[in-house]
Amino acid sequence: MDTTTTDGTIGREPEWGSELVEQLDWHWQAQLRPRLEGLTDDEYFWEPVPNCWSIRRRSGGTEPHLHGTGDWATEYTSHQYEQEPFTTIAWRLGHMIVDVFATRTGRHFGGSALDDETYAYAGTAAEALRQLDGGYAAWLTGVTSLDIEGFRRPCGQREPHRPAASMAELVLHINREAIHHGAEIALLRDLYASGKPTSITT
Repeated sequence: MDTTTTDGTIGREPEWGSELVEQLDWHWQAQLRPRLEGLTDDEYFWEPVPNCWSIRRRSGGTEPHLHGTGDWATEYTSHQYEQEPFTTIAWRLGHMIVDVFATRTGRHFGGSALDDETYAYAGTAAEALRQLDGGYAAWLTGVTSLDIEGFRRPCGQREPHRPAASMAELVLHINREAIHHGAEIALLRDLYASGKPTSITT
């Protein structure tokens, strides 16, 4: 639909559904995902400071609370820290895969009901990237299926911490989460490449 702007010129009304999808997908295709190519296991598990949270074998976790199924689990506790531990690329990818994409896809688009307790975390960088690609593709398919009324619909109890938020608000939140965590991972890769890291045994 054409609209008249405040200066009298004719402009095109934004197609909000497409704008919401393209905000992340353009960034994903052109910037974020290419920055993850070639990720090695050493980078994936690299701990730039002591006492990081990471993805760990259940037999080797340093925290008493490991979450997930299978041999590898994500590491965190509900303990209140003055400053939470630094997190590895592995941990941040796991957070994107599960909390950002898989859990929300399951809640809103009929996928599997997955969360930190039920997900099988990746023990290699290559497997984590496969999980990330699958999680992103499933989320994108769900979002692109929404019409304008779907974007306006309240999330309800599928988002218990913000039930009144619209699906459009949730999509913007997921976009923000994916973009900023992706930037954190890219920065860690830059630090790894410019320094002299030593591999951490996990």
